[in-house]
Amino acid sequence: MSETSFTPRVFSGIQPTGNLHLGNYLGALKRFVDWQDKDAETIYCMVDLHAITASFQEPQALMRSTRELCAGFIAAGLDPEQSILINQSQVPEHAQLAWIFNCVARMGWMQRMTQWKDKAGKNQQNASLGLFAYPALMAADILVYHATHVPVGEDQKQHLELTRDIATKFNHDYGVDFFPITEPVIEGAATRVMSLRDGSKKMSKSDASDASRINMTDDADTIAKKIRKAKTDPEALPSESKGLEERPEARNLVNIYAALMDQSVDKVLADVGGKQFSEFKPMLAELAVEKLAPISSEMSRLMDDQSEIDKILTRGSERARAITAPILRQTYDIIGMVPPVEV
Repeated sequence: MSETSFTPRVFSGIQPTGNLHLGNYLGALKRFVDWQDKDAETIYCMVDLHAITASFQEPQALMRSTRELCAGFIAAGLDPEQSILINQSQVPEHAQLAWIFNCVARMGWMQRMTQWKDKAGKNQQNASLGLFAYPALMAADILVYHATHVPVGEDQKQHLELTRDIATKFNHDYGVDFFPITEPVIEGAATRVMSLRDGSKKMSKSDASDASRINMTDDADTIAKKIRKAKTDPEALPSESKGLEERPEARNLVNIYAALMDQSVDKVLADVGGKQFSEFKPMLAELAVEKLAPISSEMSRLMDDQSEIDKILTRGSERARAITAPILRQTYDIIGMVPPVEV
């Protein structure tokens, strides 16, 4: 069997559950924009089908969060003409391929997923079937585009490995080289941004303290205030990254600075090593305001005209289906199902 050459194509997505924050920007949106300028097709998704797997979403809130996430994508620098921006539920091939993958994936694979164990906890009998099958839907999100690369955070790496397993099993079972073995892309100084109040915990919209995160809707004064009040330690900054070991809050702030500056941690420490946090925090606050305040302002402007966002998502779904519909038809043909009628 000859090896298939797949078109370089990047896919990734974020759940529209509200309160985009700095971790989403540095861990995802900023890297999405970087990929947009490379020699590959780029498709970015508001994964609203995933958003309903864990808990009930108030309908109007989900709709607003989806539009706000799209506004965040655009404000961060994604061009809806250059990249395809989609709402997952508007492209039905995601869910259709997910059912096929539910039949390819093995129960043992799904039960090993760390996020399933963490989110379901001890109350697995009350967890939704959707939460259990979440990784198969994620695999479908990716492979329905024959995506070759997926920018993800460390916490999604296991799901990407499952995507590869599903593609490998499907190809083997049917004797084809149809689905690519997608490569996860985990890079950058701040792929995992931590809480400003506790450097051992991931920055999260669910944290009770708003001071623990920088929201992408925060204005310049709020951004600066949160950084000034971020938890640190009394020691000066080291000149080498090894000196950040056992210093989670210091490491987090340096990582954020490095990611916003597009520099390595070592380069940053070479410049700021020896400084106290009383000197470094104002530098970080100024940089964060410079990079993030314009995004907040543009998101606000876009949300004032939600009809324009809806037009962008509708156009995105049309462009997406030009890719996904033929791939689903070919999948059905490989399996032996009568392919859907072309519309």
